[in-house]
Amino acid sequence: MTSREGRAKEIQRAIGEVLLRNWDPLGVKDEPQAQDEYDAYVGGVYHLIASGATAKQIAEHLVRIETDRLGYPDTDPKMLIPLANKLLRLKVRLESGGSAA
Repeated sequence: MTSREGRAKEIQRAIGEVLLRNWDPLGVKDEPQAQDEYDAYVGGVYHLIASGATAKQIAEHLVRIETDRLGYPDTDPKMLIPLANKLLRLKVRLESGGSAA
């Protein structure tokens, strides 16, 4: 695995952790069997971050997942801006040599 691939995998793991611990619309973060529940959404979030998306765009993406895939009523994207900012800071921290933890 190249260092670039390793970095991408590290970022994806970190995104998945943030989604599980800080987003968790299904409330499964404490269920051992459901620790991979949001893995299907990591790629989309990763792509947005890598493409230079804004916090608002990431928040809107998560709202679409909640409504279209999880069946929840519309969440105000403004409520997810702090989470989106956390995701954006995570990428910067990983690029500067920090860890995901």
